[in-house]
Amino acid sequence: MNILSAIILGLVQGVAEFLPISSSGHLFILQQAFGIQEGGIFFSIMLHIGTLIAVCIVYRKTLLDLIKHPFQKKTYLLVASTAVTVAIYLLFKKFFDDAMETGSLIGISFLFTSVILLISDAISAHADKKGEEYDLKAMKYPSAIGIGFMQGIGVLPGVSRSGATIAGAKILGLKREDAAEYSFLLSIPAIIGGFVTEIPDVFEAGLSNVPWLEVIIGMLVAFVSGYFAIRLMIKLITTKKLWGFSIYTAILGVFIILDMNVFHLIFK
Repeated sequence: MNILSAIILGLVQGVAEFLPISSSGHLFILQQAFGIQEGGIFFSIMLHIGTLIAVCIVYRKTLLDLIKHPFQKKTYLLVASTAVTVAIYLLFKKFFDDAMETGSLIGISFLFTSVILLISDAISAHADKKGEEYDLKAMKYPSAIGIGFMQGIGVLPGVSRSGATIAGAKILGLKREDAAEYSFLLSIPAIIGGFVTEIPDVFEAGLSNVPWLEVIIGMLVAFVSGYFAIRLMIKLITTKKLWGFSIYTAILGVFIILDMNVFHLIFK
């Protein structure tokens, strides 16, 4: 790994974590392209920490309110969604781990992201016209469980976590801006949980070969790009539809499937 690849990976992590295009899928593809192996697990974790800091800064007022008043409905909803995600991950851990290690499902996962974005746009537009959408204050626990389920699917590389949760929230009737807020708040325990579960693998792999300068640079780039990606996504979801991201993930998914089976440009 060199500084340029660290910058590129940090930029991709920051942007793709919050735009509905899958950061894990993009990082896997780029790590394959760059041939990054040494320190790869630790590097990915630190990039996620960079994006965690970004979301905490953007939603600092909401987080401070949750810390000062932890026993409130929003906290319970986030806990319910997170619990469902954790349950799904633990039940299918081997399946998820194999998918992350081999990347065999990345192409299909990108196509899945494309489909759910299109479906959510169609359902959300219909609900908006009929005035059937509700805000976060009116959200009920079945919706939280459904969004948690979608985040569980988002563990697969190529399935966008933010895309899955935002799409799930919109399909369940949550207003677009509230869907974005809930998705980004839900990313905080998800990123922390991912960090905790990867710690044993980090110690097993060892830190002696970690390129510390590149890790720090990548983390900083992920933080900065993640901050602006959140701001952009908030603006996009309140004023635009997500079909552009659907087209992008569909094209990428088809390319990856073809590359894995025919071209072998990235996946040898």
